Amino acid sequence: MHIPGFIDRRTLLRGRRLWLHYGVFWLGAVATGLIAVMYARLIDFGYEAFLRITALHWWLPLLLTPAVGAVGVWLTRRFFPGAEGSGIPQVIAVLHDGRPLGPRLLTIRILVGKIAISFLSILGGFTIGREGPTIHVGAALMFSLRRFYPTRLRTIHNGALERKLALAGAAAGLSAAFNAPLAGVVFAIEELTRSFEQRTSGVLITAIIFAGVVSLALQGNYTYFGTIAVSRHFPDSLALAVILLGVVTGLAGGIFCWLLLNTQRWMPSRLLGWRESHPVAFGSMCGLFIAVIGVAAGGHTFGSGYAEARGMLEGNTQLGASYPLLKMASMVGSYLPGAPGGLFAPSLAIGAGIGNALHLVFGGMQLPMLIALGMVGYLAAVTQSPITAFVIVIEMIDGHALVLSLMATALISSQVSRMFAPPLYEALAQRYLSRNR
Repeated sequence: MHIPGFIDRRTLLRGRRLWLHYGVFWLGAVATGLIAVMYARLIDFGYEAFLRITALHWWLPLLLTPAVGAVGVWLTRRFFPGAEGSGIPQVIAVLHDGRPLGPRLLTIRILVGKIAISFLSILGGFTIGREGPTIHVGAALMFSLRRFYPTRLRTIHNGALERKLALAGAAAGLSAAFNAPLAGVVFAIEELTRSFEQRTSGVLITAIIFAGVVSLALQGNYTYFGTIAVSRHFPDSLALAVILLGVVTGLAGGIFCWLLLNTQRWMPSRLLGWRESHPVAFGSMCGLFIAVIGVAAGGHTFGSGYAEARGMLEGNTQLGASYPLLKMASMVGSYLPGAPGGLFAPSLAIGAGIGNALHLVFGGMQLPMLIALGMVGYLAAVTQSPITAFVIVIEMIDGHALVLSLMATALISSQVSRMFAPPLYEALAQRYLSRNR
């Protein structure tokens, strides 16, 4: 007589275990995919609005961008501390020491602030991307789902559950941002944890795939910068081009990382003191710096650089050899104030510019081939995660003819970059950890 009740209770308990083990992750992954698509469209809308406004008045960025810089810094420091920068260092810090940092750095408040202030920044022409912030947003969303689990279960796992949720959310965020599930898996292994637990791999991978499927359903089967078509005929100078691009992008990316990590060594002491005592005014000054560069460059350094990189790949945009330097300077100016913004898309644009500039040296090579090598080289140099950079770019290639060349360029550039600075995200994450000790 009591058997049906026993079966029902047992089935209910089993269903609850499956929900906690799989369902929460899958629900979070779907939500991450939806938010990533919404966020991408919001950023696109913001930058298109900036372009429309500045097309009417070329001088407007000289007023608008400094004002946005000041407001962005004030909002971040006043209401959303922890939302600054790309967000990847915060995720890494939580994965290393999740108990005290997670509730501060991965919250719904941070999620809202990340989206809102980066939208404001792109509306002002700041040189930022949405990919890093999408990773932070995904991690914050998934981490917040820990409330579905009983307190006893979270205590027994001693923070492992929260770290697993954050890791799945971050990887799902990258998958949805680039529409590249494989890149999400590699990023989780190479950059976020530097390891991979077999028992969590299945849940993690399915979460990444779910986020990618949502992005695919809403945005179609697209590649981030379009398809890079290269022929199977390789010129004799390809090996030399790989070495030169690896070294040049490694130098450029290493210097960029050094500038961000060593402001005390290159910024005048008076400016450093002013930055600490008047952060809002410093944000406005950085905005003016970005605006002056953008106006001087004909508007090409504003925004993430997506349009410029795609234009160079398609042969529709002609940019001079100074573009990568100007874009990198604007990128430094955008990152120093501490407002939210990512590095991935601007890094790809700078790398594309370097490849485009070196076409003057390797005139016999296809321009898309050089641009692809430049993109993977500079991204690998900035992140010092060559496999992630390689996978992101290879998913843009029509075919796999350039696989070895892209891999070699990424490895060379990341090693050259290490001569100047440690891995950027790891170093910034250590600063969050040191503040908490």
